Amino acid sequence: MSEPEILVVAIGLVVSLLFTEVLGIAPGGIIVPGYLALHMQEPVKILVTFLVAYLTYFIVTVLATVTIVYGRRRTVLMILVAFLLGTLVRIGFDQSPLIAPFEIDVIGYIVPGLIAIWLD
Repeated sequence: MSEPEILVVAIGLVVSLLFTEVLGIAPGGIIVPGYLALHMQEPVKILVTFLVAYLTYFIVTVLATVTIVYGRRRTVLMILVAFLLGTLVRIGFDQSPLIAPFEIDVIGYIVPGLIAIWLD
């Protein structure tokens, strides 16, 4: 593991433990809090990541009303939808000359999917 990856895991463990002990909520496992902590100086990225996560949760919930989605299928579908939405955000905002200077992006490729799973 490289030094940044070790730092992400270490920060994730500490933040996850603090959230669980102080607030009584699980903040999305071990990796997600670490990545969010590393991007605290970029609030727009965090906001966009949570928007993608909530949109992912909504899409999968709507799909679950018309199809059978549970267990592993639901987990994989959450990560896949979040990955696709994150890719659309990256491509869409990179192509727009008005929005491109603001560097709107999503944190990671599966982080929004992991957050969406924890919203469930």
